[in-house]
Amino acid sequence: MTSARVDAWTWAIRLYPTRSAATAACKAGHVKVNGASAKPAQVVRVGDHVRALTAGGERLVIVTGIITKRTSAPLAAANYDDLTPPPPPREERPAAVLRERGAGRPTKRDRRLIERLRGRDGVPDELD
Repeated sequence: MTSARVDAWTWAIRLYPTRSAATAACKAGHVKVNGASAKPAQVVRVGDHVRALTAGGERLVIVTGIITKRTSAPLAAANYDDLTPPPPPREERPAAVLRERGAGRPTKRDRRLIERLRGRDGVPDELD
């Protein structure tokens, strides 16, 4: 095979979980081939750049082989080069401050301590 439909190919290499999801993504404009939006029936050939917006984020792949049937993940991975950049590191967030049930509203002092724990020092330095 020298070419395949873009919706069938993106489904076969496991970018989308179902063929209908791949078709819907193409119709919505979430799949681009060589920089241009792709309709579901557009053909892809070896060497084409495919950019797809998936549930896991944007994926950028280069076509290295043509398949139209869904195969095992290692065989599917042999048909594309993944150029997707790694995701940015996750931002560390402080743990949520939990108060005992029935403790009422936090006092001004409690609120300031909570704000310091969260890293948002809302009190000017001269008042401390």
